[in-house]
Amino acid sequence: GEGEAGSPPSRKPKEDARARAEFAALHGPALRASGVPERYWGRLLHKLEHEVFDAGEMFGIMQVQEVEEESEGEEAREARKKQPNPGGELCYKVIVTSENGLQAADPNSIFLIDHAWTCRVERARQQLQQVPGLLHRMANLMGIEFHGELPSAEAEDLVLEEMWRFNQTYQLAHGTAEEKVPVWYIMDEFGSRIQHSDTPSFATAPFFYMPQQVAYTLLWPLRDLDTGEEVTRDFAYGEADPLIRKCMLLPWVPADLLDFSSSTPEPPDEHYQAILEENKEKLPLAISPVAYPCNHVFKVYTDIQQVLSHLTHPRFTFTQSEADADILYNFSHFKDYRKLSQERPSVLLNQFPCENLLTVKDCLASVARRAGGPEGPAWLPRTFNLRTELPQFVSYFQQREQRGQDNHWICKPWNLARSLDTHITRSLHSIIRHRESTPKVVSKYIESPVLFLREDVGPVKFDVRYVVLLRSVKPLRLFVYDVFWLRFSNRPFALDDLDDYEKHFTVMNYDPEVVLKQVHYDEFIPEFEKQYPEFPWRSVQAEIFQAFMELFQVACAKPPPLGLCDYPSSRAVYAIDLMLKWDNRPDGKRMMQPQILEVNFNPDCERACRYHPSFFNDVFSTLYLDEPSHCHVTRLV
Repeated sequence: GEGEAGSPPSRKPKEDARARAEFAALHGPALRASGVPERYWGRLLHKLEHEVFDAGEMFGIMQVQEVEEESEGEEAREARKKQPNPGGELCYKVIVTSENGLQAADPNSIFLIDHAWTCRVERARQQLQQVPGLLHRMANLMGIEFHGELPSAEAEDLVLEEMWRFNQTYQLAHGTAEEKVPVWYIMDEFGSRIQHSDTPSFATAPFFYMPQQVAYTLLWPLRDLDTGEEVTRDFAYGEADPLIRKCMLLPWVPADLLDFSSSTPEPPDEHYQAILEENKEKLPLAISPVAYPCNHVFKVYTDIQQVLSHLTHPRFTFTQSEADADILYNFSHFKDYRKLSQERPSVLLNQFPCENLLTVKDCLASVARRAGGPEGPAWLPRTFNLRTELPQFVSYFQQREQRGQDNHWICKPWNLARSLDTHITRSLHSIIRHRESTPKVVSKYIESPVLFLREDVGPVKFDVRYVVLLRSVKPLRLFVYDVFWLRFSNRPFALDDLDDYEKHFTVMNYDPEVVLKQVHYDEFIPEFEKQYPEFPWRSVQAEIFQAFMELFQVACAKPPPLGLCDYPSSRAVYAIDLMLKWDNRPDGKRMMQPQILEVNFNPDCERACRYHPSFFNDVFSTLYLDEPSHCHVTRLV
C-alpha cells in the first residue's frame, strides 16, 4: 500500500466541512444506494483526493495449498478437475493482518481497491491482444498456467472464459445508448483474491469518483474482525432465494440442476399488471369507433421526417399543432391513453396500448407461449427471462450439455435495439453473470441457419424484415407490406469466433466502417429459388405469414394488460425481423422454419421510402382510410 508520507497538508476545519458537504451532495445518493455507512464518508473523501491505498497496512494475501483429501468424494474430485488448474490447487485468501484487528466503528475502516482491467465485453479480446502486459497480468491474476509463449490465442480464450469468475459490473447513468452499455471490470490482485462467503465479513461496491472520472471498488467491514480472520464478501449479494443463489454462485460452486424442471409456463397475470405499472401506461376508457366522412382530409401531426417527406396522398395534410390534429403519428411511445380517450376520442394514433407485449423481448417470449406451450412456439427461438427464469435456464443448458447438443446462446437486453450489449456465447458462467448488469433474455442461438450464397463472400447468414400494419385488434385486422427487406452478414457463417461481429450480426446499418451489401427482394427471390429449388419462396413465405398470424392472434386474444388493448382509434406499423432455420418435419423431411427475432415499433423506413416512394401513402391509406385495395399490401387476418 502507499503510505501517506507525501500527502499535502490538510485543510482548515471550515474548508474541510465545505468539501465534505460538496462530496455528500455529489456522491451521497450513490453511496447510500450501495449501503456505505456515512461514518466512513469523511475518510473516504480524504483517500480519494490523495489516492491513499492503505489496504496493505490492514490486510495480507495468504496462499493456501488445497490438499486432495482421501475422504473427498468422487464428485468433488471431478468438480475439482473441471476447474481451470486441476490438481493440488493454489488458493488465495485475504486476511486481517493488523495486530489490533479491525473495528467497524472506526471511521478509517473503508478501503479503495483499484481496477486492473475495465472494458466492454465486445472489446475484451482486442484489448488482450493490444494492451501491453494485460494478457500476462490477467493470466497470473486468474491463476492460468501457461505452457509455451504468450500471447497465444489459447491463452486469450482461457482468460475470456475465466474472467466471468472475476468480473464485476456497473453502468453509467447518463450519456448515449452506446455509453450506457454495461462496463465490466476486474479488481486488482488484492480485490480479486477476496473469496466468497454466504455470511460475509465485508461488503464491496463499485464507486465512480466524479472529479477524477475514476472507478474504484470500496471495501468496508460488516463487523469487527480480529487478526487472522478472513476477509470475505457475498458474491450473490442481495439475493435471498436459495435456488437463485445456487444458480448465481455456479461459476464458483459447481452445482447440478438437471433434476429441476426447465419448463417455463406463461407467467401469471400479475406479471403483466406489474409491467403495465412499470411502463406508466394508463389504459383508455371504452369508446366507439370514429366515423369520418368519406372525403375528409386528415390533419397529421408527426415528428417523423420520413413521413413529412413522403406522405403525399391528397387526403392527408400536415399540421404544426398537436391540438388541431386528427392523427398523431409520433416517434415516441404514448403513455396517457386514458386522458386522450376522455378528451379527444376521435384522434387517431400510430400505436396501441400494451404493444410492448410484442416489442419488448421478454414479453414477446412469454406471450408467444400461448401459441406453443411452455417451450414456446416453433417460430420463436427457445427463450428464457434471466430475471425470473434463471434456474429453468440453467437446467435446460445442463441437459443439453449432457446430451451433447449445441449450446450457443444469444444474450440480449430487454429493451436495447440495434444489437447493443448483445452477446453470443456457450459459456454458462458468462450468461449467469450477465444477468447482474441490465435485465436480459437469453435465446437459443440459431445454430443451423438457412444461408444465402454470396458470390463475393460465400454462404452467409441473412435476416428478413417484413413490415406489418395492424388496423385493429377487435376484430383482428392485419396486413403485411408486399416488399420485404434483406440484410446479409459480411462473412461466411461458422460457429466460432463468437466475438466476430460481422459474421454473426446482420444489423450492419449502424456501423460506418462496415461495407453494406444491398440485395432487393425481387433479385433475391429468383436467386434463392435457384439455390434451394425444392423450396419455392411462395411456400416459405406462407410459413412466415402463418407465424405472424399466430403471434398476433395470441397477442390480441386476452384483454389488456395481458394482450394488446383494442382501442378503436389505434393503428400501428411494426417491423418483424426473422431468420430461417433448418428443421425436420414429423415425416423426416427438411423444412425451413421461420424464427421471429424481434418486433419493432416505429421502424426506420428510410430504405422503404428510398426504393418505394409510395410506402407511406400505402400505409396511411390502409390504416386510416381503409382503402387497402390499391396499395402494396396483403391482408393476413
